[in-house]
Amino acid sequence: MNAPTLASAPANASTPRSRAARTRLVMAAAVGNALEFYDFTVYAFFALVIGKLFFPVHDPVGQLLLAVASFGVGFFTRPVGGLLIGMYADRAGRKKAMLLTLGLMALGTAMIAVAPTFAQAGIAAPVILVIARLIQGFSAGGEVGASTTLLLEQAPSNRRGLYASWQFASQGLSALAGALTGVALTASLSTAQLESWGWRVPFIIGTAIVPVGWWLRRTMEEAPRESVAAAPKAPKMPLVTVLREHGRAVLNGLGVTIGGTSAHFIIVFYLSIYGVKTLGLPGWTAMLSGCVSGAILFVVAPIGGYLSDRIGRNRLMQTTRILLMLAIWPAFALLNQSPTTGTLLAVVTVLSIVHSLNVGPTGAMLGELFPRSVRATGAAIVYSLGVAIFGGFAQFFVTSLIVITKSVMAPAWYVIGCGVLSVIAVACMRERSQEALD
Repeated sequence: MNAPTLASAPANASTPRSRAARTRLVMAAAVGNALEFYDFTVYAFFALVIGKLFFPVHDPVGQLLLAVASFGVGFFTRPVGGLLIGMYADRAGRKKAMLLTLGLMALGTAMIAVAPTFAQAGIAAPVILVIARLIQGFSAGGEVGASTTLLLEQAPSNRRGLYASWQFASQGLSALAGALTGVALTASLSTAQLESWGWRVPFIIGTAIVPVGWWLRRTMEEAPRESVAAAPKAPKMPLVTVLREHGRAVLNGLGVTIGGTSAHFIIVFYLSIYGVKTLGLPGWTAMLSGCVSGAILFVVAPIGGYLSDRIGRNRLMQTTRILLMLAIWPAFALLNQSPTTGTLLAVVTVLSIVHSLNVGPTGAMLGELFPRSVRATGAAIVYSLGVAIFGGFAQFFVTSLIVITKSVMAPAWYVIGCGVLSVIAVACMRERSQEALD
């Protein structure tokens, strides 16, 4: 039996009635993801200061490595958070799960903001820092599954791609805000002031944003015009159902996530580090590069989501993924031949535009893989697992490839290899943009 098309499917009853309601829904769903990437950016910006204050290692490089490691531990709890919070979202509702993830994210950020330094609390200081990162990783793992499924289920049927794309657009805006906050503090405070209290300011700002996000989520309507009782109930063991009945969807979703995540971490984060550490560019270019990529992601990702509603998600995903795979190697070759700030920014701009168009339909594609009863669980599992492995360990994989191959082009090959998996996955997926969600 053919799947229902938009023409034959009933109008999405849960669609918000006004522009204000639609805007509020998107803001409520995106605020948690935004807080995560804001914290991601400011932590990376102040990694040197945090390493010096929390880890009593005499070697500055060792301090930095420990600070980065404490940041990376959050990726280990992402899959666990994705699984547990995803199941909670399917059984208790998207709204309750979104309130939980926001509360956990706020707790982790606040713990970092007020954490005592090693000089003040000894070994307890790095322990508190690591616990905070674990809590944030757990929260982030469940955030995308709950909030993206809510956007999908309440979006107009012909705008699901656009609605879900705001999850990724919020990442760009928050990364830009985090970078600008770091630059402003560095420019206005002395080194002593930054080490004394200035590094805490971005985390305090992040914590202060939470009440607004909590109010948005607490007062939003999860299903304003639809009887929740009419929706299919989640099974007692959503994970078992996902793995037993939707194994192919899980593999396809992982393939999509792997391609997007590998490209995101190389283009948005690693390229700036590559420019400074490998090409010898000035340190300020790293932050400028991050600002450019963040701004482009915020503007272009919704365009990708919109186009996926019009021309099809699979077509857009395949076209932009192949373009990115074709462009990444020449981009790194150009950087090594002409290692200038202008070249770096030009490369980041072009790659970020293609990448942002590519991630635009990702949220909708992941949610559309699973039925409503296990949608949050399925989407959370594939996204958090793919990000944890191929995003959290991206720099490790790339560095290892450089050592093994003795080639500075290894980052390009990493993106190409992951991109091939993504292309195969999308080729195995049915186009759902013109079908009813449920």
